[in-house]
Amino acid sequence: MSVLVLLLAVSAACCLGFGFVLQQNAAQQAPPSDFLSLRLLLDLMRVPRWLGGLGLMVAGMVLGAVALGKGEISLVEPLLATNLLFALALSRHQTKQPLGRQGWAGLLLLAGGVSAFITAGEPRAGDAVADPLRHWLIIGVVVGAALALTTYAKRSRLNWAAVLLALAAGLLYGVQDALTRVSGTLFSDGGFAELFTSWQPYGVFVCGVTGLVLVQSAFETAPLRMSLPALTAAEPLAGILCGVGFLGDRLRTDTGALAWEAAGLAGVVAGIVLLGMHPAMPCGTTEAEPPAHELQRH
Repeated sequence: MSVLVLLLAVSAACCLGFGFVLQQNAAQQAPPSDFLSLRLLLDLMRVPRWLGGLGLMVAGMVLGAVALGKGEISLVEPLLATNLLFALALSRHQTKQPLGRQGWAGLLLLAGGVSAFITAGEPRAGDAVADPLRHWLIIGVVVGAALALTTYAKRSRLNWAAVLLALAAGLLYGVQDALTRVSGTLFSDGGFAELFTSWQPYGVFVCGVTGLVLVQSAFETAPLRMSLPALTAAEPLAGILCGVGFLGDRLRTDTGALAWEAAGLAGVVAGIVLLGMHPAMPCGTTEAEPPAHELQRH
């Protein structure tokens, strides 16, 4: 594993984790009428804490994009999933909750799962699939699943909406990561002319904005412990699917390696759930959050 890719991916995870916590602190105060609307972003832009969280999230995405340009998506995505560790660290500072057995178990499962997947799979670059049908088929399945989750979330808004929206956003962010890597390759091969005459960079923008609306709506609807685990788990799974499906990423496929890869991914998901449901994760309004009137439209 490249040390540079490791540092870039972990730095991106740090920015993303801190950014998600700050965004949720503000988004949970948003007017209910903003649910799944671009008005939600316009209202949140007037809150300094949310802007700070957005800035950290953008910085994380930029660092993640650089990491994706230098390493395989199947390597970078599991490392980005460690953003939950940094989110928990900031949340512990806010809530003063001890880590406890649940926190240590989640930490070990997440870190061990990432290590097991990378060690067993040995992600390496290969030749990207040229057939556009494969690209559209995989992207269509992932985006279609995100659309179905969003539609159901809108109908069950008071129940599991936050989890469903976060899952949908994570799937879109996984596709965004894959398209970011393709866009980087296009720029390296043909510069801006090649980049802006291709559809992939516009796909990055659409996935990013749509995912942002879904994430903020999830943050608005329920506590962070309901949304962040789903978001963090869905993104690497979708990214790895795209990486192996059409970007040419290669993983070891012998029986032992596949078993450890599956166990590693299962450990990652289990660790994410344990950390996301930890009592340190905000479950309501805190004193540090902006008052609700800051987000009310005039």
